[in-house]
Amino acid sequence: MADITIYHNPKCGTSRNVLALIRNTGAEPEVIEYLLTPPTREKLLELIAQMAVPVRDVMRRKEALYEELALDNPALADGALVEAMLAHPILINRPIVVTPLGTRLCRPSEAVLDILPLPQRAAFAKEDGEPVVNAQGARVAGR
Repeated sequence: MADITIYHNPKCGTSRNVLALIRNTGAEPEVIEYLLTPPTREKLLELIAQMAVPVRDVMRRKEALYEELALDNPALADGALVEAMLAHPILINRPIVVTPLGTRLCRPSEAVLDILPLPQRAAFAKEDGEPVVNAQGARVAGR
């Protein structure tokens, strides 16, 4: 079985879609509800480094707290942004998925297809009905 971890928020439709796409391969990932079990500083920094993205790209900018804490200030150093995410895990964007093929913030949800080690086993549509994978397990064109 593939070693897959998802940092998941069950209230988030994108996160639920990603979890379903992982399970559509037959894999059962380790599901970490990061609001209940936030990552440590070391783990958060490791995930950011593995994704090779700027710290700010991992932040949930649509969260009201982002604006309330003035985290949109471009002068804020990465360390301050990491501290904000550690203090308020809701500011961590989701879902983050770790597989043997890479670590990625899976927004949109079909981004997870690029790092899944196993193929899709069946057709898949997002919760809103948008098709992502066809009956042969192939990505729908444009997805």
